[in-house]
Amino acid sequence: MRPKNQSGSKRTKFRWVIAALLFYSTTIVYFDRVILGILAPFITEEVGWSEQEYGYVVFAFQLTYAIGPLFIGYVIDRLGTRWGLSLAVVIWSLASLSHAAARSWLGFAIARLGLGIGQSANFPASIKTIAEWFPQKERAYATGVFNGGSNIGQVIAPLLISAVLYFFVSWQYVFILSLILSATWLILWLILYKSPEESRFVNSAERQYIVSDSGDLENIKVPWKKLVKYRQTWVVALGKMFADPVWYFYLFWGAKFLNARYGVELKGLALPLIIIYVIAWGGGITGGAVSSFLLKKGKSTNFSRKTTLLGTALLVLPVMFVPFIDSLPVSIGLIALAAAAHNSWSANIFTVASDLFPKKIVGSVIGFSTTVSSIAGMGTALLIGWVLNESGVDGYVFPFVIAAFGYLTGLLVIHLISPGMKPVSIENK
Repeated sequence: MRPKNQSGSKRTKFRWVIAALLFYSTTIVYFDRVILGILAPFITEEVGWSEQEYGYVVFAFQLTYAIGPLFIGYVIDRLGTRWGLSLAVVIWSLASLSHAAARSWLGFAIARLGLGIGQSANFPASIKTIAEWFPQKERAYATGVFNGGSNIGQVIAPLLISAVLYFFVSWQYVFILSLILSATWLILWLILYKSPEESRFVNSAERQYIVSDSGDLENIKVPWKKLVKYRQTWVVALGKMFADPVWYFYLFWGAKFLNARYGVELKGLALPLIIIYVIAWGGGITGGAVSSFLLKKGKSTNFSRKTTLLGTALLVLPVMFVPFIDSLPVSIGLIALAAAAHNSWSANIFTVASDLFPKKIVGSVIGFSTTVSSIAGMGTALLIGWVLNESGVDGYVFPFVIAAFGYLTGLLVIHLISPGMKPVSIENK
């Protein structure tokens, strides 16, 4: 029988509506990010950028995406997710629109600076929201669900871009579409979102369920300078640092690789990218579900998270062979497998933050961790740009080999730092 509240009504499930809204915002985030990656091979002649200059454009996004969390996590923890995420969406939607006015690599770089600032809030705010709306045993699965928006954004991007170019010819209209998507989300968010305690869509039974396995302190305030002293913070930060630059390589250079290696044109990109990111979405949900299943079976958090992370790290290894394969379908399959494994990894690393820290400071932990991984991404962007500028298509061997071993290295470091994955002990003073 389903739990009932005091009035006898069934437990509501409005927390999954909130997860759907986070899925939508994440879809927009990755739609905005991937636009330039898809158009890059085909506007190169118009813009006149080299591989190195394109690396600078990617670097610009990573720069502000690294700086943003240093203060955006703080803002989210103070304003709350409702207004913190709303402000972020306004900033990134206007920055995305500004791409339409760019006419050089420098113009695109400036637009990417604004995009990075706004989008750096999405994951800290989303993970904080999951911690506030879901019991611990459901958080990994819920994270996998909303993080699937990263794949759907990339799935719909080639389809919508092709449609926009067919009807409007000019690529600038793609960024106008992005503004419309963001404005629609903002309206829905402001109408539907309040905290579980304040929401009129949540009954007492669901509220009790949300806090059923939570021992979080509610009024903890921890400055980020103190957070960096906890090894648990570095578990999350290094977990992202070894994985996120790989994801950005797929995101910003994936279409360029398919174009350079196999001659895939814009009209031919839709199907390969759809296959890759639909499979990747399934990987995120599956990874979260496996981890949650192990927890429900009575396994420890340490065992559940690390076992899932190990499995996903092993699935990434075959991607190292992609640059040496002449078959487009086989290459797409291996990239899709690696992307699925990445999303499984990402869903669990995000959830580890809410495992190890009280929910009130999860936003700050994710924010700091995003800064660390973005700094790594900045260096990776410049390095990939330089390698490709010097070596052409043969230069893709380097990033694919690095991508294959990043996750296993990350898991080893995580285990050395935190063998038992014990939650941080923070006194509420």
